[in-house]
Amino acid sequence: MKYNPNEIDAKWQKYWAENQTFAAKNNSEKPKHYVLDMFPYPSGAGLHVGHPLGYIASDVYSRFKRHQGFNVLHPMGYDSFGLPAEQYAIQTGQRPEDTTRVNIDGGVDKEGKQIAGYRKQLDKIGFSFDWSREVRTSNPDYYKHTQWIFIQLFNSWYNKDSDKAEDISTLVSIFEKEGNTNVKAVSDDNIQSFSSGEWNAFSKDEQEKILLQYRLTYLAETEVNWCPGLGTVLANDEIVNGVSERGGFPVIRKKMTQWSMRISAYAERLLQGLNDIDWSESIKESQRNWIGKSVGAMVSFSLVPTTHSSELKAIEVFTTRPDTIFGVTFMTLAPEHELVAKITTPEQKAAVEAYIEKTSKRSERERMADVKTISGVFTGAYAEHPFTKEAIPVWIGDYVLAGYGTGAVMAVPCGDERDYAFANFFKGQNGMQEIKNIFANVDISEAAYGSKDNVEIANSDFLNGLNYKEATKKAIEKLEEIGQGTGKTNYRLRDAVFSRQRYWGEPFPVYYVNGLPKMIDAQHLPIILPEVEKYLPTEDGLPPLGNAAVWAWDTKNNKVVDTDLVDNVAIFPLELNTMPGWAGSSWYWMRYMDAHNENEFASAAALAYWESVDLYIGGSEHATGHLLYSRFWNKFLKDKGFAPTEEPFKKLINQGMILGTSALVYRVSGTNKYVSKNLKDDYETEALHIDVNMVNAADEIDVERLKRWQPQFENGEFVLDNGKFIVGREVEKMSKRWYNVVNPDDICNEYGADTLRLYEMFLGPLEQTKPWSTGGITGVFGFLKKLWRLYFDDNGLIVNNDEPTKDNLKSLHKTIKKVAEDIENFSFNTSVSQFMICVNELSSQNCHSRAILEPLAILVSPYAPHIAEELWAQLGHTTSISEVAFPIFEEKHLVETNKEYPVSFNGKMRFTIELPLDLTKEQIEEIVMKDERTQRQLDGRTPNKVIIVPGKIINLVG
Repeated sequence: MKYNPNEIDAKWQKYWAENQTFAAKNNSEKPKHYVLDMFPYPSGAGLHVGHPLGYIASDVYSRFKRHQGFNVLHPMGYDSFGLPAEQYAIQTGQRPEDTTRVNIDGGVDKEGKQIAGYRKQLDKIGFSFDWSREVRTSNPDYYKHTQWIFIQLFNSWYNKDSDKAEDISTLVSIFEKEGNTNVKAVSDDNIQSFSSGEWNAFSKDEQEKILLQYRLTYLAETEVNWCPGLGTVLANDEIVNGVSERGGFPVIRKKMTQWSMRISAYAERLLQGLNDIDWSESIKESQRNWIGKSVGAMVSFSLVPTTHSSELKAIEVFTTRPDTIFGVTFMTLAPEHELVAKITTPEQKAAVEAYIEKTSKRSERERMADVKTISGVFTGAYAEHPFTKEAIPVWIGDYVLAGYGTGAVMAVPCGDERDYAFANFFKGQNGMQEIKNIFANVDISEAAYGSKDNVEIANSDFLNGLNYKEATKKAIEKLEEIGQGTGKTNYRLRDAVFSRQRYWGEPFPVYYVNGLPKMIDAQHLPIILPEVEKYLPTEDGLPPLGNAAVWAWDTKNNKVVDTDLVDNVAIFPLELNTMPGWAGSSWYWMRYMDAHNENEFASAAALAYWESVDLYIGGSEHATGHLLYSRFWNKFLKDKGFAPTEEPFKKLINQGMILGTSALVYRVSGTNKYVSKNLKDDYETEALHIDVNMVNAADEIDVERLKRWQPQFENGEFVLDNGKFIVGREVEKMSKRWYNVVNPDDICNEYGADTLRLYEMFLGPLEQTKPWSTGGITGVFGFLKKLWRLYFDDNGLIVNNDEPTKDNLKSLHKTIKKVAEDIENFSFNTSVSQFMICVNELSSQNCHSRAILEPLAILVSPYAPHIAEELWAQLGHTTSISEVAFPIFEEKHLVETNKEYPVSFNGKMRFTIELPLDLTKEQIEEIVMKDERTQRQLDGRTPNKVIIVPGKIINLVG
């Protein structure tokens, strides 16, 4: 009976689907365990072998936990909104919802291209997903709840006293009774104070404008990354080297009225929460750096009045080094700072505007990373030092960011490298002073001194002689005394822009009355994305929803109606922006808990039962964006009484990337002549990528097949090496661009899903990046065939009821111990090695004992579930192996009772002897001396000394 993986895979995948084998229960007597994968964006390219790596790891772990008796929730869904689908729709004239559906379910697209479909590809690998809970973020029955959460955020404010989000009605109540003077809230800056009487006298519109300054999601004019080529705003993590990650389009900084999320309210909780979760230190550090907590002072530098800016008061600066305030020699504003246009003198106007235009083409990330380029422009304005009253020139420079601190820097060149470089570069120009040294016994002739250690302040009036801590405290006290500063904790974390000028995203449940946003009542959700003729912005620059013919809100009938009916009396315009890609992915793990609940995103009972994710596996590229936003939404929902825990993901593991091994052919430059790899050094050549699937394990390619692949090769001349054409190899990112994509379907079709699963786990440690090499697959396939032969020969099942030998039990229990430890430690590659060792040992022991082979099938099951199910069934069982108890390790089978001693004579080993470990030295010596081999070696002599170390060595000397 031969191992036929294709038949076995199809049989058991059908069985699992029909029997809902992996459907989790929302309450169970078993302990719960929630294992989650970062769900995929379903592109038309489908899966390559790099994509399933994390899914296989989480599946191994999920199956193991079921064997341990847990009620396991292991769901899957699709992050199906996003820019790629919209761009594809624009290019091909298809509807994004159609292409997204085909990409998930499979089928033929408008261009006649056959799409395998993510779902079919995932099923082919045999994952134990609970498909009854599948979610798609672009389905209205899902995004109605995303819209609902947005409304909750809009109707909330952050109370610093209670340190949590509260309903906006509680804030209104305070305003009505006592105004806002004593309110401690996270809010916009520079809010005007008002009394209760003034509040109650305000019109409704005036009150709404004030409340927008406090709401957790709010409208504000914001500096954004605008990408004209994509027609949308991009997040910082969607930009690489100043261009959009998708498409490589230029990105500029631009001010726009946008929806924003007040994630900054949660900065400290996001920071402290990292102490309570089991994540890698590198991911935690990424988040700490992104949040960027700084303790220092807010300092007010009064502006020196000029004829054109006499009404301006001051520049506010946040500094972490108030101890260095007497070292300030100039100030630098971010080019985007709102004061720049107001303070710039007429003489400097042209230079400043040209610089701002130039800077707008560089992303924040690029500006932060570029420490070599020094650039800036003098504004013509001066500020006054709070203590010395000295005039300080005000410059702009792109090394200062509007979104960090106040967008202004008090430049202390002696204590900061960038300030030092800037001051030296512009030395002697436009009032740029000599660098002041305020550090005693420190040489700053070559570089700034940025350390806080061993600092003694000098040339600083009342701070002279103090160290960093003493001077910081004293400086803040004096600033507070004169009303020009205060101690403050600041965060780098900025509020998240929540608008996108695109079509394929969640519609906002928002309409506008007198230009002010109003929320649609939750009972009328979802507000469904309307159809539009084209997905580009309108001719007058409005987002794509500006093309919708039916996109207005009827407040009497509570429904979406024709745009032409807007009368601003009963029918009002709807929001034209859509939510960003991270909206639906910021809460999806909760929807899995209760995926079919029509009334709530999840019931209180389901949330209380599953609580949070026990294990989350995904790529490290989400270290900040997705994970920070998810933690923010979870904390908000906890504040509002919905989420049961403060943190959503207890343990996080980042899988590494599987790289492709590209195939290269070498073309002689300027010709259509191609040479085999070993001959390329004889010519001047250029390397071309070819389809890796045409190359065999020996790196050979069939030239005739290559000629048929692309027209450029059809009439080419090919120079062979000993009758073969050998290609070059290069390890790089797996991508269609490099023709190095390996389709997991092809591996499954040829070798079976279990071979793919085992091989991906065998490639190396889960967290590491590793290259794909198809050549190693045959070895894993050979292992599965060898495993099969322990149970079957050509005539059928050969498993017997023989008592297992001591060696049989030793091999089995070594494997039980190793596999259980490896899965708990996520060291999946070494488990596969142990399986191979075990099967080799059992084969050499000629073991066919049921007492060994039944538990062995269970051990293999998490990794190779199809063959394990078949073996289990062939052994006579009628239910799935998936929940059979994991074998229990028994130490006694690994305890050695005998020891094979090397017996040496004058240090040279001559033979070995097996003896019980509990013998004394005297007993060992007596047995060894009587052994005939010892007698032959001694040849009648008596040794001078017999050295015996029980359990280790025997050595006869002399």
